[in-house]
Amino acid sequence: MLSYSTWIGLRYLKAPRREALLSVMSLMSILGIALGVMALIVVLSVMTGFERDLKEKILGVSAAVIVTHYDGPISEYRKLMEDLNQQKEVVASTPFIINQVMVTSGGSVAGVFLRAVDPDTIGDVTIINRVMASGDLQELKEPSGWFKEGEEEVLKSPGIILGSELSMTLGVVEGDLVTVISPTGKIGPLGMVPKMKQFRVVGTFNSGMYEYDTGLALVSIPEAQKFFDLGDAVTGIDIKIRDVELSQRIARSLREHLGPGFSVRDWMSLNRNLFSAIRLEKRVMFIILALIVLVAAFGIISLLVMVVMKKRKEIAILKSMGATSWGIMKIFMVEGIIMGGIGTVLGAILGLLVALNLTQISDFLEQTFHWELFPKDVYYIDQFPSQVSAGDVVAIVMTTLFISFVATLYPSWQASKLTPSEAIRYE
Repeated sequence: MLSYSTWIGLRYLKAPRREALLSVMSLMSILGIALGVMALIVVLSVMTGFERDLKEKILGVSAAVIVTHYDGPISEYRKLMEDLNQQKEVVASTPFIINQVMVTSGGSVAGVFLRAVDPDTIGDVTIINRVMASGDLQELKEPSGWFKEGEEEVLKSPGIILGSELSMTLGVVEGDLVTVISPTGKIGPLGMVPKMKQFRVVGTFNSGMYEYDTGLALVSIPEAQKFFDLGDAVTGIDIKIRDVELSQRIARSLREHLGPGFSVRDWMSLNRNLFSAIRLEKRVMFIILALIVLVAAFGIISLLVMVVMKKRKEIAILKSMGATSWGIMKIFMVEGIIMGGIGTVLGAILGLLVALNLTQISDFLEQTFHWELFPKDVYYIDQFPSQVSAGDVVAIVMTTLFISFVATLYPSWQASKLTPSEAIRYE
């Protein structure tokens, strides 16, 4: 059974016809809270989707954990891979070599990272084989050198795979030749002589990350070992783990297992600045959009102050009948909290509907108004990557309900201080 405070508070939610202004103000306050909650859910869902999309693109080309040696290249890398693959959190591993070089074709020059990979195992660690725009990673394994075709000796260049943007910058397509120049060459009579070698473009990849697509080229490990005079050594080992969200803990565990001399870095540490900026932006957006809810909360305060002024006589009668100050406070707190609750629930429903159907909504707007929200020549996405986070929704709902509760305290306290004699004096 409802207490008298709750029952009266519910009655006050519906103002009589002669007090239509209060009904309008009540509706505006509820709609304001609903708008704030909806905006918070939609914006935070989009930012969470962007973060997820960015993680997928980074992990599409880079490994979750990278093992290198402080002293330089790793010579017994096969034995190290066998050891790493036996660890319970490790799914797969693959060796790599990486160095900075210049790639030239005709009059075009680009500074890139030349990364040597093992085509047989790289697909177990990254999804680079699934983002190939043309060609195939296995073509990197094709033998190079001098071959006899008929009666002539023909030099067949080793294969190289370029990022899609890099291939456009150099103006090359599959089958064209490019020259790779390493500044760390041999010392001659006139000083350092850079190393140069021709490679044949056998494919391109499109990772969706501008940094990779413009500054990364792939070759086979044997060719890189010969080019950089590494012998049978590699730069490091890329590792795929079972849970990428636990990469820092797993990297720490592997560091302890391998002992001193080995550097074990995880993808979150390598991209700390980027993800810190995204999280900071997310917090700032939460604070900014929460101001909409605060404005609506001031509407609740104004409304309750007006209700208290209108109901002076009723408050005096209730106090004369024995109602306590706490009971009077509860009447107006119930009214404000229910208004905040209705606005919060309405906003949460609308926000979830929009966030879960954002792709369809953006497609409809593009088709109706002929807009292009994400031009493909500018952005690497063609739709809103929205992802609803249950934690974000709960935080938004709880914060809004708390703000609504706080907004009721001052008007309710003012009502509880009213004495019967003071109220009747002005009637």
